Amino acid sequence: MSVLAANSHVLYREVYHNKDHQQQLWSGGGSSLLLLQTSSSRCSWFDGRNKDLCKKNSKRDFKVAASWPDMTKPTSVEMEPIDDSHHLDKILLQAHEFSQPIIIDWMASWCRKCIYLKPKLEKLAAEYDTKIKFYCVDVNKVPQTLVKRGNISKMPTIQLWKDGEMKAEVIGGHKAWLVIEEVREMIQKFV
Repeated sequence: MSVLAANSHVLYREVYHNKDHQQQLWSGGGSSLLLLQTSSSRCSWFDGRNKDLCKKNSKRDFKVAASWPDMTKPTSVEMEPIDDSHHLDKILLQAHEFSQPIIIDWMASWCRKCIYLKPKLEKLAAEYDTKIKFYCVDVNKVPQTLVKRGNISKMPTIQLWKDGEMKAEVIGGHKAWLVIEEVREMIQKFV
């Protein structure tokens, strides 16, 4: 038997037997396929031991249901770069109008932890796509007045700004998953 699925690698199969029907759940790569056989016969299509009995009962009712991952939501949202203090003022004014906080990732292109953390923050940005906007600042490509305004001394530094001022920050010098959890907790306090 061949199974068509979104992922060509089927990870496992579970078989559930019930008095009236038999279920098979095929799972793999975030998608699943459920085959439901409603037949009181003991023979099943994957069991070759009772071939004669299977031939007699060749007509069966099968119900197929599939679930795929939600493709309507993005899996990652690219962070918009901030170029200068004027751009930051514009972003803060817009965020204040919508009464939404923003996240700013202060990073450098030479910083390994910053580079490693950025895609993880972009995935986190996808989780909060409509509630909060994520931005990034490369401290080597912007005027130092902007860096001083953010009061940045270590990188990566992830700050939450609301109502035109910085409310909370996480300095990410440790493992990325810990930093992401700290950022998530920081967002939960203000969203």
